[in-house]
Amino acid sequence: MAPLAEVHDSGGYAWDAARREADANDQASPLTLIAVTAKSNRSEADKDPAQWMPPAVGYHRQCTAEWVATKLRWDLAADDAEREALGLAEDCPTTTATYEPAP
Repeated sequence: MAPLAEVHDSGGYAWDAARREADANDQASPLTLIAVTAKSNRSEADKDPAQWMPPAVGYHRQCTAEWVATKLRWDLAADDAEREALGLAEDCPTTTATYEPAP
């Protein structure tokens, strides 16, 4: 869910090679790979929610929950702009970020 550059910027830079590989190849989480169009994938690139949200507005709540769950799973930080963008989760009281901590 979180692009590798975002992972690096959010604390992954301090990980050893094994943890970086585990994150990049995380098949234990259903959030690792989400099918999207090539156009959508290119438009997101390595942006966080402060810089990009999917064009389908109806998907914003789910996208926010999945982003938060991924950050929590890997114990990654969020900058101020990202936290502000994720504040839309406050408008989604029935949306839950579900995750298992990464090994």
